[in-house]
Amino acid sequence: MKRDSRLSSVLHALLHMTEHGGTMTSEALALCMNTNPVVVRRTMALLRDAGIVASARGHSGGWSITKDLGAVTLFQLHEVLGEPAIFAIGNRNEMPECLVEQSVNAALDQAFAEAEALLLERFASVTIADLATDFARRHTQVRAERNAP
Repeated sequence: MKRDSRLSSVLHALLHMTEHGGTMTSEALALCMNTNPVVVRRTMALLRDAGIVASARGHSGGWSITKDLGAVTLFQLHEVLGEPAIFAIGNRNEMPECLVEQSVNAALDQAFAEAEALLLERFASVTIADLATDFARRHTQVRAERNAP
């Protein structure tokens, strides 16, 4: 089953950019994310169009964060990415003539709608700054464990 990992990738890129504290090239981000720079450029262009990042060309060019990450939620990023489907599962037939399948679809549709609403509500309450804080905490903890006698 094919899964859409663009939201995870965007979050990954933004956290690397936050940690780096400056402009990062598509090539540097691609190394961090184990992907192709073309994929990075395509995805980052969506963020640029939304005013979250900016791009600069040339020797010292690359991508930089332009928006306060405390004001950017997972929900907003989900929207920027074109609101990809939350679930990879769905109805077997969207317009069935079979009454059994109509009953199945009604039950599944309601469950999917409720689950999606709950997830999107959670997305709206989590900011990129929240993730950056969690990453910093984890990073500090790992460093302390490595330096412990």
